[in-house]
Amino acid sequence: MPAFEGRPVATGPVCIVASRYNELVTTRLLDGALAACREAGLPEARVDVIWVAGAFELPAAAAAAAETGHYVAIVALGAVIRGETAHFDFVAGQAAAGLTQVSVQHAIPVAFGVLTTDTLPQALARAGGDAGNKGHEAAMAALRLADGLRQLREAHGRQA
Repeated sequence: MPAFEGRPVATGPVCIVASRYNELVTTRLLDGALAACREAGLPEARVDVIWVAGAFELPAAAAAAAETGHYVAIVALGAVIRGETAHFDFVAGQAAAGLTQVSVQHAIPVAFGVLTTDTLPQALARAGGDAGNKGHEAAMAALRLADGLRQLREAHGRQA
């Protein structure tokens, strides 16, 4: 019985889609994602970054990137911090649903590096603080899945 498990290695170009909203947080997530790509041996020239206004716009940019057929993985980065209204629930939920749809529709890893926290300090802790860097973790997850899918496709005679 074959088993496929991706490794965090560079198998092709990666697109990172990052939200400008809560940029204090998202730039740190981006730093972590770029570090993960470097650790995987992916040259900076093979990583494209698309900036969008907020987390709600992440799925549209991810879909456009996936439609090019150029990337082996997409990493979506954002920070949705709970406020006093229901805005948090709508934005976070729609971002998650939209990114999932892109991943399934295009059969490409779309890593969910969107923080959903109650406070800015919680977000900063997860963007390179005490709780690690979720941008790094998301990029590693995308790279691993891209390699696992490559293995699966090659084992069954499909172009990777």
